[in-house]
Amino acid sequence: MIGQLEIRRVLPHRFPMLLLDRVTELVPGRRVTAVKAVTCNEPWYQGLGPDAVAADHAYPRVLLLESWCQSAGLLATWESPEPDALEGRVMLFGSVSGVEYHRPVLPGDVLEHRAAITRVVDDTVIIEGGATVAGEPALTVGLAVLAFRPAGELRPGDPAPALT
Repeated sequence: MIGQLEIRRVLPHRFPMLLLDRVTELVPGRRVTAVKAVTCNEPWYQGLGPDAVAADHAYPRVLLLESWCQSAGLLATWESPEPDALEGRVMLFGSVSGVEYHRPVLPGDVLEHRAAITRVVDDTVIIEGGATVAGEPALTVGLAVLAFRPAGELRPGDPAPALT
């Protein structure tokens, strides 16, 4: 099992945006299974009042996808981590497609993310997978494209020449 210390060694995310708790299986360069426990203590639930209905407690879909993407990013960078986004290579999600949400995720649910690399082309990694809660599908990701770029190329520099 891989815990928080190892996850933070690989990913640049920190609380409250680090959305993985542990990794239960990792085959470098092939696949990962990671876990995220959803709790009422997370900041996105703080504004809910006593009259909130069950639907108000659904985990935000964008965070469900972000959590899965973090597991995919961990898989893609496990063998060569660079969690300092200001130096080295920066991981960028170029696109995510074929995303389907199957059920609401509620506080008390434990997400199990699965991601598998389907192809690597130069500095681009293509990953697919999804997430379940108690074996029931919660999210499907048909395709995610990650690209790696040198941090120096992404920093603002001299302005581009004006087009005439």
